Amino acid sequence: MYVMMSCPKQRINLDEPRYDQETYTGRARHFFSNGQPFKSVRNWQNARGSKICNEPLPIDVTEDQLWRAKVLYDSAFHPDTGEKMNIIGRMSAQVPMNVLITGGMIIFYKSTPAVVFWQWLNQSFNALVNYTNRSGDIQQTNKQLLTSYLCATGGAVGTALTLNSLVKKMPPIVGRMVPFAAVAAANCINIPLMRAQELRHGTPIFDEQNNKLGYSKAAAQSGIGQNMYGATRNGYNANCDGLFRKRGTLCRYPWLTVPASLGILGLCLTFATPLACALFKQKASMPYKHLEPELREEIEKKWDIVPTQVYFNKGL
Repeated sequence: MYVMMSCPKQRINLDEPRYDQETYTGRARHFFSNGQPFKSVRNWQNARGSKICNEPLPIDVTEDQLWRAKVLYDSAFHPDTGEKMNIIGRMSAQVPMNVLITGGMIIFYKSTPAVVFWQWLNQSFNALVNYTNRSGDIQQTNKQLLTSYLCATGGAVGTALTLNSLVKKMPPIVGRMVPFAAVAAANCINIPLMRAQELRHGTPIFDEQNNKLGYSKAAAQSGIGQNMYGATRNGYNANCDGLFRKRGTLCRYPWLTVPASLGILGLCLTFATPLACALFKQKASMPYKHLEPELREEIEKKWDIVPTQVYFNKGL
């Protein structure tokens, strides 16, 4: 979709991000923009179908205003289904929600029931994020969602608790890394289970002209594999408590521990989350020859010319 600016005369492609997605810097700027906490969409819920996206812009609408409208829309609506995403599951909720959950871990993470509860809450939030930012437009039944959720949170919490229990048997310097490993390992279980339907049925693939070619399991595997890097995004949550309980200035002022921990965590998340997301393009690609043979056969029957590359949304 292109928009013709009234002044100056130029065309803007609203189907693509504002910043160059072929460079890491461009992708980082894109995710910094879309990840600003709890963006509002009340004025732009119908942005894609409004005059601002289909007609020449009036002189009093600037290019920056147009891009802000697109960012608001993209941060709140799923790129494949067009459905409005749950506000807690959006990338813009990552910082405030992770700070809130980590605050609970720091303050209450002492007894076994507290460990179980906060690990469950953390993995439930991760499950919601993974589902909300999935790739593809395949509909899931409530039973499928519940099964995925129970497997994802149960497996993730069990893994985290098992690894956390090893801390008591390890030297302090090693023990401080176990929570990080626990969260990373738990998320490696959470991500594929919450997106299991993609692995079963495939994710939509497109050619360079954005023609939908079909559903590919190979593309789904590639996208979910790339998203495994996100398993480390919340590692600082688990390490924050141990980091600020070491001897130092804060030991003389215990009341500073929690606010200082949360402040530094929030700062880290503000930068680390978009920088981690920028490692790979959200509009991923793979060689056509890597698709499943049966899918290639279907495509070649339907299309006279087949692409050398196919594209898909890898999710976040």
